[in-house]
Amino acid sequence: MARNILLLHAHDLGRFVGCYGVSTVQTPDLDAFARDATTFDLAFASAPHCSPARASLFTGTSPQHNGVLGLTHAPFAWDLREPRTHIAHRLHDVGYRTELVGVHHESLVLDDEAVASRLGFDRVRTGGGRDLVVERAVEALEGAAQDERPFYLQVGFHEPHRTPSRHDEPGVMGFLGEGFGPDDSRGVTVPAYLIDEDGSRREIAELQGAVRHMDEGVGSILRRLGELGLSDDTVVVFTTDHGLPMPRAKCTLYDPGLEVALLVRVPGRPAWVGRRVPDMVSHLDVVPTLLDLVGQPVPTDVEGQTLTQVVESSRPTSRFTFGHLSHHTYFDPKRSVRSATHKLVANFANAPKVMDPTQSWVHRSRPVDLAGSTVGTSPAFELYDLVADPLELTNLASEPATAAIGNDLATELLAWMRRVDDPLLDVSARTTTGRHRLVLAGLESGCLTSTAGDGARPWNPDPTNDDSPDHESREMESA
Repeated sequence: MARNILLLHAHDLGRFVGCYGVSTVQTPDLDAFARDATTFDLAFASAPHCSPARASLFTGTSPQHNGVLGLTHAPFAWDLREPRTHIAHRLHDVGYRTELVGVHHESLVLDDEAVASRLGFDRVRTGGGRDLVVERAVEALEGAAQDERPFYLQVGFHEPHRTPSRHDEPGVMGFLGEGFGPDDSRGVTVPAYLIDEDGSRREIAELQGAVRHMDEGVGSILRRLGELGLSDDTVVVFTTDHGLPMPRAKCTLYDPGLEVALLVRVPGRPAWVGRRVPDMVSHLDVVPTLLDLVGQPVPTDVEGQTLTQVVESSRPTSRFTFGHLSHHTYFDPKRSVRSATHKLVANFANAPKVMDPTQSWVHRSRPVDLAGSTVGTSPAFELYDLVADPLELTNLASEPATAAIGNDLATELLAWMRRVDDPLLDVSARTTTGRHRLVLAGLESGCLTSTAGDGARPWNPDPTNDDSPDHESREMESA
């Protein structure tokens, strides 16, 4: 049984990797890693943006449970309710050497020493581009190789997150950085939810360059792991926080916002080699799986399930995955439930149809459903047939033919919200809007058709209107 854990994670990657079928992006190191690992084809984050997604990944709990309902850096400053639920703390308590290198964005952003103390790391060194992260990760592995204790090493790459660059056009924040440029040597893959035009193709070429740059860093760390003789005793995970930072992806509860790459290599267990799991799994499953694989008990407060039996005995996975959005740059509460064939999204506010997280003042990519139209506001409910309509463009919430499916999903969504003690269930606050109460009533009655079309009107940005978003917090995300 492997003792060590190396958890590698990228920023804003989604599934934009060669082993997930993106033929134009160059990720030879991750593709080679996937051939020795298990690839989870339908893995989803708990949230479509940074901190809530990462908090779930590292605790195995939903944002409503762990308390990270928004970004953890200033001025938002959300934080874990109980830092000891972090996997580093759980492993440190049973004798693991624990270290964090690179991105930390799952709890309150403090200095490195404070983060280490709160989350259970022996050492934390945050920040840095790919080269610095690789250098520090290699140093951490070399130290671990000289230590009798098992290790947990958490390595976060900033790439391919958008970053201000001297290479950007005026007003644009793209993906370019020092040491790499756009990569269209194999062409570009414009996601089907974006219009395939010059602007989006330029952005995707930049994205491909950033992903290739990150992939090389992953390869460097994995090679050093092998050179140190640690590969045969180390479970290695590669994943990301959430979907791509493009319109209609990041900060939405559509699949492109929640989908994540998830690759797990488990030495000494043949069932994990070269395996693809087609069923839905969640980031909530990562912590219980890792604890199980290294022979540690799974705490009862962890919501996810271990995937060991899913891989080794083909046990069915959960029938549903759930999505959460409350705060990013403004308050836009949404919840979703996904089955293998359908998705229901409940929009608790009359915010713009999709929150725009591109961080690009001059937009170069446009979603296909907003071309030539006003943004409008979100309907109360959105129901999609993911088999017939994988891009989630045709809302069936008001269709009698799908009423039973929508009502069943509403029942599952409300039951989940109750299990995680969702703050949206409290309608006593004076700030609760008519839309909020309307959506809760629809979920509780199991009848969506009477409310499905509500709110499909142009957005009124008047801050005195309680149906408009909170503009005081509409600040650009900086991490």
